[in-house]
Parts: sequence; C-alpha cells; structure tokens
Amino acid sequence: MKRPALNLRRRTVLIKASQGALALALPTLATKLAYAQSDYPNRSIRVIVPFAPGSATDILTRHLEQSMSATLGQKIIVENRAGANGVLGAQVVKSASPDGYTFCMGSTSSHSIVAAMRPNSMPYDIVKDFSPIGLAAMSANIIAIHPAVPVKNIQELIAYSNTLPSGLSYASSPAGSSNSLAGDMLRTKGAKLVNIPYNNISQGITDVLAGHVPVLIYTVALLPYIRDGRLRGIATLSEKRLTQAPDLPTAIEQGVLDMLASAWFGMFGPAQLPASISQKVSAALEQAIADKAIYGKLIDAGLEPQYLSPKLMAEFVARDIARWKEVVVKAGVKTE
Repeated sequence: MKRPALNLRRRTVLIKASQGALALALPTLATKLAYAQSDYPNRSIRVIVPFAPGSATDILTRHLEQSMSATLGQKIIVENRAGANGVLGAQVVKSASPDGYTFCMGSTSSHSIVAAMRPNSMPYDIVKDFSPIGLAAMSANIIAIHPAVPVKNIQELIAYSNTLPSGLSYASSPAGSSNSLAGDMLRTKGAKLVNIPYNNISQGITDVLAGHVPVLIYTVALLPYIRDGRLRGIATLSEKRLTQAPDLPTAIEQGVLDMLASAWFGMFGPAQLPASISQKVSAALEQAIADKAIYGKLIDAGLEPQYLSPKLMAEFVARDIARWKEVVVKAGVKTE
C-alpha cells in the first residue's frame, strides 16, 4: 500500500525548519573554530626534524625550542624523522592536520633542491603543500683542501684539476645536498672534479684530513680544521664574507660569479594553516633568533641566524627552487 505523499504545505514547513536548524548550527561551528585559534596553543607542539640527531637542522631546532616554548606557553617536542634527504620527515608534516600542532624544520635539501633532483617523483609540492612559518638561519658552504694540494684560490683549483688525468676528487654530503651540487657548479666553471658523496660526512672529513681525498665542500663546520691548519680554506660560497671567518674570501670576490651554495633552514606547517596560528608561531621564532644567548650559540654552531616572515620566506623558497633547477639542468646532473 502506498504511503500518502506529504502535502505541499507540510513539506514546505519541514524544509524551512531544516534550513533554520542548519543556520543555527553553522555559527556554532565557526565559533568553535575561532575559539580553537584564539586559545592556541593549548597543548604541546611537535616539530619534526627530517634529519638525524646532531645534524645542523637538529642543532638549530634544539637551540630554538626552549625560547619558543616559553613564548608560546607550551612544550615543544622535537622529533627526528631522517631519510631521503629530508623527504620522509617533510611528508609527515605535509599529511598532518593544519591545526598548528605539527611543524617541521625544513632545509634546502627537503624544501628546495629535492624539487630539482626528483622532478617526476616528488611526494609533495613544496609550494602548495606547506605553509611557510619563517626562515631561521643560513649556513654557507666552504671549499677546503688538504694542505698538500698546491692551490690557494678557486682559479688555481680549476687550473690544477685540469692537469690531472682523472681530475680532483671532492668529498661532500650525498647527491642532492647543496655542497654536492656546489661541486657541479664548479664543473660548469671549468673545474675537472669527481664527487665522492658520504652518507656520514664525518667520515668524509676524516678522509680529507688524512689526505685520502684532496678536496672537501661542506658547511662552516669545517672552520675549526681551517683555523688549526689541518685544512686550507680557499673560498666561501656565500654572498658576503662570514661572521665566523671574515678573512676567508667569497668565490664571487675571486671572480667566479654565480657561485652561491648556502644551506638554509626554516619552519613549515601543513598547507591551509590559519594565518593567526602561522603569525603567532613565526613571532615566537623571530623572538628566539633575536635572543642574544641563542644567537651566539647558533654562530658557534656555524649557523648565520636570519629571520624572514612567512610571506618573504615563501618568495625566498620559490626563488631558491628555481635557482637549483637551473643549476641541475646547466650542470647535467643526473636526477631521480
């Protein structure tokens, strides 16, 4: 037996009632979301370091977290998720809820060079899948050699490398790092170089100190060896001379233009992070970097503190991605 259809008048009343209930519910949901942001943060915050303990990214994050915890009023938990040049840890943040409780301290490797090295198999879009929070620090790469190598500047290094049948070997971090690609940049300037990548760069440093490998391209962590004479620094690959090594000339000063290969470090959250949360965390980051005690510790660790706002960081990262893509193409670097 068929059920009688609702008459038109009764149906209209029910529809209007449903619409009224929905209208009452929507402001409630919006109010809850607004309250969650105004109350932020109300629990501990996780910062993923996509590299191993003791790495420059890890050292930086652990120096900053105490000050940021005090400013935000909640504990910051640092979690190492190393692998694939930072990609594995970055993926955790990309997939996290944009509620302001999961961030990562990204770097040149995880949030720039990887786009050039893996153009067809990127597990995330650096620009679309993350919310920049702020740049925190830079770390310039340095070209250093064993003292037995008879060169004192980049031009001499290029010339000397071409006198050797097999060229000069240089130690660096694995392919896809800024110091590995710095060697590729030098090849485009005429140097005859062969890369020897080390998963553990400490072993690479040891091999150069022992004279097994003649050249080393790495960060300012090399400065102690340069100061005590065990290595000879011939150039820094930064725009200007380093605070920690004012006597070491840049490659640009030596006439080797476009030789910029600095590592950078900055915080990211997931995409669609509310602006109010992004701004609050970014302000805490800026305050931590400005702390004189922390600033000194970062300088001692070979890092140049440098803050950029979320907007300026987004622009900086976009330029850096484009620059490394150009380097990879120009040097004919094997990708994927």
